[in-house]
Order: sequence, then C-alpha cells, then structure tokens
Amino acid sequence: MATSLLPNSGTGTDGSAVLRVLSYNVRSLRDDTGALARVIRACEPDLVLVQEAPRFFRWRKKLARLAAASGQVVLSGGGTAAGPALLCSLRATVERTEDVLLPLTPGQHRRGFATAVVRFGGVRLGVLSCHLSLHGDERYEQGGMLLDRLAGMGVEHVVAGGDLNEGPGGPTFRRLADALQDCRAAVPWGGEHTFPAAGAGRRIDAVFATRGVEVLGCGVPLGQPGVTGTDLRAATDHLPVLAALRVPPV
Repeated sequence: MATSLLPNSGTGTDGSAVLRVLSYNVRSLRDDTGALARVIRACEPDLVLVQEAPRFFRWRKKLARLAAASGQVVLSGGGTAAGPALLCSLRATVERTEDVLLPLTPGQHRRGFATAVVRFGGVRLGVLSCHLSLHGDERYEQGGMLLDRLAGMGVEHVVAGGDLNEGPGGPTFRRLADALQDCRAAVPWGGEHTFPAAGAGRRIDAVFATRGVEVLGCGVPLGQPGVTGTDLRAATDHLPVLAALRVPPV
C-alpha cells in the first residue's frame, strides 16, 4: 500500500516539470467504463499511456468519450496504432504525433506504438505507449523496435510504458530496463503487481524513462485519494501504473 502521496504536477523555478504519467490496459472498454474514468481522473495524470484502446467500430468516438469522462483529451493512437493510445491533459502542448504499426507475424495480432512529442512549459518530452506480443521471440524483437523508435524521436527525455506481457525477470523486460529506468524499481510506491486486477500476482505493466528523468515514485495507485478497490477491479482486467517524474528543462 502507498504510505504517502505522490507529488502533484507542477513547474519548478528552474523550469523543470513534475508530471504524472499513468499506464493502463483498458481491455477495449469491455468492462465498467464509469469505474475506469473515475480511476483515471483520481490519479490526476498529465499523460495516460493506454493499451487495448478500442480499435474497430466507432473506436474514435469511444476513445474520445473515455478521454472526456477522465478529464483528458485524445493525443494519438487507438485503431491507427492497433490498440495503444495516448491521452493528455490540457496542460500539454503537442509538438507532433505518430502512430506506428509493427511488422505483422502471420496468425498473430497486429501490434503498434502510439507516440508523441509534447511540451510542458520549458520541458520537452517524447512519449510512447506499447502492448507487446504474447510470444517471446516476437516480443523481444518488438522491445528492440521500441528502443530504436525512442532513439529516433530526436528528444533528450522520453517516457515509455505499457503492457509488456512479461515480468521483470523476462528477457524483453530486462532489455528495456537495461536501456532505460524501470520507474517502479527505481522508486517503489504504491502496489507492485498489475495482473490480474482481481488478485494481482504479476508485474507485467510498467513505465520506463530515460536516465535524465528523476523518478519520484511509481506503482499501482493503491491508497490514492479517490481510487477504490471496487473501481480498480471493475474497470478492466489490469491494474494501472502511476509514476511521478521530474523532467529537466530543455
């Protein structure tokens, strides 16, 4: 359980910005969308890294409704990224967005990345949401593609997160954690395990950041004001990961 509250979003006198980043697999909005919106709103995120956003019939309208109910706006992704999406608060200034489809393995689900570069005052940040393959070899290749994509974004500071379908002991998780900060491991806060939502026993969802970003705390927002166990279990089959990060100015 969380023993203290994460810092609120804000801008420092040195031009740095404290941001709240939430990563959440929403299972195509097949569960209690009211509970889901309440959890997101209570976490007060600046950025929401969504996995399994609606991809098919009227997916844009469904994603927009979730964003509005959560106090966010749609930044990128959804059907055009094969599921990953990005939401943001009105605090963000959007510089550019790009949805990336990954190579399709016959017989497997299409995967993709939702990416953006955003500004918060004097801070410039690359953002990526992902949902990696259920199959180990493909997942490992996608982890390399993720790192390549981050390196090609042309920004010094980047945050990436999502459903890795693998725990910290797995080769793809380790590959990402070797190149980036695993925010939960850096400064643990709140709960650890993210799946399944009812009786979670595995940490397969994570937020990562480049080395220059200061991690202030990261974990499942148990004890966050307004986040209830009932809503967490009803919202979707994953628990969210909330990170507070201090990003240096450009």
